[in-house]
Order: sequence, then C-alpha cells, then structure tokens
Amino acid sequence: MAPSDITGAPVGPGAATAREEFEIDGVAMVRLLGPQDRLLTRIEHEFPHVSMHVRGNQVTLEGEATEVAAAHRLVDELIAMVREGVELGPTEVASSARILERGAGSPAEVLSQAILVSRGKSIRPKTLGQKAYVDAIDHHTITFGIGPAGTGKTYLAMAKAVQALQRKEVDRIILSRPAIEAGERLGFLPGTLTDKIDPYLRPLYDALNEMMDPELVPKLLASGTVEVAPLAYMRGRTLNNSFVVLDEAQNTTPEQMKMFLTRLGFGTRMVVTGDITQIDLPAAASGLQLVTKVLADVDDIHFARLGSEDVVRHTLVGRIVDAYTAYDEKQAAARVRREQARELGGDPEGPNRAARRGRSPQDRKPGRER
Repeated sequence: MAPSDITGAPVGPGAATAREEFEIDGVAMVRLLGPQDRLLTRIEHEFPHVSMHVRGNQVTLEGEATEVAAAHRLVDELIAMVREGVELGPTEVASSARILERGAGSPAEVLSQAILVSRGKSIRPKTLGQKAYVDAIDHHTITFGIGPAGTGKTYLAMAKAVQALQRKEVDRIILSRPAIEAGERLGFLPGTLTDKIDPYLRPLYDALNEMMDPELVPKLLASGTVEVAPLAYMRGRTLNNSFVVLDEAQNTTPEQMKMFLTRLGFGTRMVVTGDITQIDLPAAASGLQLVTKVLADVDDIHFARLGSEDVVRHTLVGRIVDAYTAYDEKQAAARVRREQARELGGDPEGPNRAARRGRSPQDRKPGRER
C-alpha cells in the first residue's frame, strides 16, 4: 500500500499533547482506510485536534492527549469490527465514536450483531438508536419505530420478521401499508384494484427479495406464509402467531390505527413504523400522532424514536432532515405567536403590518381600513 499522510487540525494552545504509534496488519489496514482513505479521514473528522499519519502498516496519532487516547480507542474498535466481518462505512465510524463518547459499551459488540445474513450480506443495526430499536422489538409485543426517512425503521423491522420466521418463532409474516397517495390519485392508476395497490406495496416486496431467496418469496406468498396487503384488508381479522409490520403509519387515521392494533392475537408481535413529518392525509388527524399520546403509558408497548443521527443513507440526508426540522419548528413557533396575538385582540404581526402600509398603528382611523 502506498504511504499516505492525513494531517489534522493544530492543537489548541496550552493543551497537553501526546503521540501514539501502533501497527495494524495489512488486510485490516486496507479495510480501515477505505477508498481514497475515506474512513481514516472520517476518523480525523471526529477528532479535529489529532493529526494522523499512516506509513505502511504503522499509524501515528499526535495531538491533544485526551483526543489521541479517544482516537486510539476508536481505531481499536473499528479493527475489531473489521475482524468480525463488518463492512465499515462513514456511518459505522460516526456511530462508533458516539457510542464511545457516551460510554454506551463497545461498538464492536453493539454494531457487530447481525440480524440476518442474506447472499453474503449482513443486515445489522448501524447506529446506537437502531440498536435500541432492534432490542425493543425483541422485548416488547408492540414496538413503534418513529423517525425520518433513511433511519432503517422498516428495513430493520422486516429483517426481524424474517429472522422470527426462520427461527420458527412465528408461523407467518404480515406486511401492510395504508394506500394513501403522496400527491397522486389512486383511481387514475391503470388496471384492477390489485394493480392499483401494487405500487404502494412494492417497497415491501423489494425488501423481501433482498432478505430472502428471490425464488422462495413467490412460494411463501402463494402459501400465505408471507402476506403483503393494504391496511384496509386487516379489518375483521385476528392475527395469531404472526409477525406483523405496519409501514407508513403516519398516513393512518386514528380509527385505522385502533383497528390495526386490535387485530393483535396470541403469539403475535407488531412493529409500527412511520415519520410524523411526512403525513400525506388530506385533512384527518394522523393515527400515529395520536397513538403516541394514548398508549404512552401502556405496558409492553415501546416507542423507539430515531433521529437524523440514525440516518444511514447519504450523509446529506441527515442534514436535509435537520434543515426541515428547524424550519418546521420555526413555523410552529410563528403559528403560536399569531394565535396568542389573536387571543389578546392585537395584530399578529404587530407594528410591522402598519409600517408596510405606510403609517403607524396610532394613525389608523375607523372606516378607512381596506
């Protein structure tokens, strides 16, 4: 491997400095560096006061003493993950750094536990939030996974469902979604009712084919061992010995959510996933929003909340989520101010509105307002 230098930011004045050198075997070093030293650059991003130098199999860390020690611990954990067969990416590096920072255990132990291995690919939680979500599914009858796009809510729930079926913990898997349009109209889609509904269920079929033998999936669907159906088809049923996943639950009405949850039978586990910031319902309240209040204190029901730090898609997705969250909070605060102003009988926009009309509030005269 060609020598590479990765140099961090200078250490602040007055800070205690340290230097540590250690060697990593060749295969582990290649996987630790990543393409174009991308992963090692990410490590340095986590510790801005550490300079990292790589020469062959030797790594040298220099900089602020506490950060050098923390960076060394992170590298050790990442090497342990590599030897466990984990494919490292920027998400794993960032998540491992957060776990060590919070003292939440060993990243190699937390992030190396595979749920499934399908066609040589391991499906495992990649962040601390995802690990807590997966653990909640194991320990609760009903688990709600609430968070933004890209946090693995549905994917991990389906992986747990397939795992439960393979272990014979359940007799069947039932996957469901509400058929709610996101700007489009269901009636304008061509074909029969099944043809119209199929596009809404396609993401679930795609995930199934990725987690199971694609030749086996049609057989399981035909036998009823795996069922993919719209939420409307759940009414009147009692679901026993099943693993049930309801996706896109933010688009359920309160009545639909109640109907779905009361399908619970003996030996059944349910996982409900959704993003309350992406509600496509035209006017009705979201069943997912309401259920977080109604069932907050009910035993054996867990609400797992994922955030932008749990996004495992492109790093830009996390920043997009944060930007929209900040915008929504700003808009909500503005609405509160307007409502408070109306209750007090004042102008919600205060003197600014009058200023834009070219006169002060004191200059207003009855009968001259337009």
